[in-house]
Amino acid sequence: MTYDVIVIGGGPAGLSGAVALGRALRSVLVIDSGQGRNAPAEGIHNFLTRDGMSPAEFRAAGRAEVEKYGGRVIDGEVVSAVPGFEVALADGSVHRARRLLVTAGVVDLLPDVPGLAEGWGSTVLHCPYCHGYEVRGKAIGVIGTPGEEQTDHKMRLWSQWSPDVRLLELDRIAAVEPGGVRMTDGSLVARDYLVVTTRIEARAGFLGTLGLEAVEHPMGIGTYVPATDPTGRTAVDGVWVAGNVADPMAQVISAAAAGLTAGAMINADLLPPAPDKP
Repeated sequence: MTYDVIVIGGGPAGLSGAVALGRALRSVLVIDSGQGRNAPAEGIHNFLTRDGMSPAEFRAAGRAEVEKYGGRVIDGEVVSAVPGFEVALADGSVHRARRLLVTAGVVDLLPDVPGLAEGWGSTVLHCPYCHGYEVRGKAIGVIGTPGEEQTDHKMRLWSQWSPDVRLLELDRIAAVEPGGVRMTDGSLVARDYLVVTTRIEARAGFLGTLGLEAVEHPMGIGTYVPATDPTGRTAVDGVWVAGNVADPMAQVISAAAAGLTAGAMINADLLPPAPDKP
């Protein structure tokens, strides 16, 4: 079968786009690798009426909504996509569609500090708008480099939620331990939570066979797949992007909104040509 649209990525952007397409009576296949960026978090925030819902619960509800409108959702890892569009999965299966919506998200790369990754999403945080309210008033350590603009900004920003924010120099940290940070001089700095800046890498390696590649973000935060217009259209005809893969700083609600916009524009792109006027 050839679907109207294959959505690569089953997060907020992909599921939202798939719902819009399903409601437009389009045949849709969502391919989800199960590697959601926010999976370690206890809950999502700043999403009106969904505050505190766990990422897993949100994903399950989104899948059910896609299927309610006739869409199909499968688990799988996309390894390539070629013009046509043929999408190959790691299990050897191949699926075809008339259009693609890429919402594969990003990977956060943490500094190479022992013990840091183990706390990611729980005691190691990056976004105050995602987690600040929940850790208000706690002892917070911002890992960074003194004098660096991004580090100084994080110090000022997180101080809005707590009076106890301390800078921890990255090159002086030996390891992260329960209850704090072990410094290279052997001392332990007690902190309830740590804030870290990650490098963000788009999940876009499979797009190379389409002639699309991730590029360095203008803000120097990592890589992304740029759209050519606000709807998510890319330089490759028939391919749209939405969510963190196109906007690394998008939160759940804005990623979902971008998916909706892309889905609606893809539906319009699939309409038959207008008849010639007499």
